[in-house]
Amino acid sequence: MSIVMTGGGTGGHLAIIRAVKEALVTEGSEQQSDASLVYIGSEKGQDRQWFEHDDDFEAKYFLQTKGVVNQKGLGKLASLWMMFKAYLHARKLLKQHNAKVVFSVGGFSSAATAFAAKTSGVPLVIHEQNAALGSLNKLLKPYADVFISSYLEESPIKAYPVKEVFFDNARIREKVKTVIFLGGSQGARAINELALSLAPELKARSIRIIHQAGANNIDAVQQAYRELGIDAEVFGFTTKLADYMNEADFAIARAGASTLWELAATALPTLFIPYPYAASDHQYYNAKFLVEKELAWVMRENEIEKEKVLALFNEDLSQKSRGLMKSIERDGSRQIATLLERYL
Repeated sequence: MSIVMTGGGTGGHLAIIRAVKEALVTEGSEQQSDASLVYIGSEKGQDRQWFEHDDDFEAKYFLQTKGVVNQKGLGKLASLWMMFKAYLHARKLLKQHNAKVVFSVGGFSSAATAFAAKTSGVPLVIHEQNAALGSLNKLLKPYADVFISSYLEESPIKAYPVKEVFFDNARIREKVKTVIFLGGSQGARAINELALSLAPELKARSIRIIHQAGANNIDAVQQAYRELGIDAEVFGFTTKLADYMNEADFAIARAGASTLWELAATALPTLFIPYPYAASDHQYYNAKFLVEKELAWVMRENEIEKEKVLALFNEDLSQKSRGLMKSIERDGSRQIATLLERYL
């Protein structure tokens, strides 16, 4: 028998899979020890990068799928046909591995397996990361056996699945000595440009810079800092994000759900600059959830003003830092893992 995990395409989705998977592996019950973990994702996106060599999964499958929502005309028909073939394959895999439950985090990677679960009589548990529901999760919400969201009052679990290390690193920030710019592993042009425009003033204030510039932008951003005479820590993809957040006293970041809740768990005050083209503007609504609780700031890309950003460094960070500590429960991954184990 098995617990099947599906979904992904982007790091925000895949981080949920990883966090819950680790809770199942490290703290699994005696009943769960008799079960296997299976991952079903897509050839597209970042699924292989995250899990192809992950030995915690007894089996891993990467199906030929791609997004449907943003396709048009013949492209949409081709995507639907590809999805249908993947759906038939997923049904066979659920039967082959004696799936007792499917845990889906959404994204086009999950569509085939989620629909296969519902038509095969396998319980479907969905986790929605964002304040604005994704297209697939919105469609499947009425049919899910359990629907989990940190933003919905009716959710049976409100804790977000964040790795323990982020909570372990939590501390109260008071004075800005280090700023971290987080544009995601692919980078964010607006955040890169803002970081470089702020850099001379930050240097004048003896504020250290940590900058996730994106894998394709590292050389150009490093060169720009060298021309400014500034020694900044610049990186793209990293496995040390928790450590970098721990070193920082203030963050300027995109508002993807996993990043947002990792920053909250670390109690790191943040100015969010949402990705303007995110589906359903979900990054803005993610940030708004914390802003309305007076725990963060948000600026759209077309609203960025350097002087307004610098003024935030003079605000009372400790109040927001303490509030962030109370905004998220510590055991989200364990709560979801326990729920999944009940189906075994």
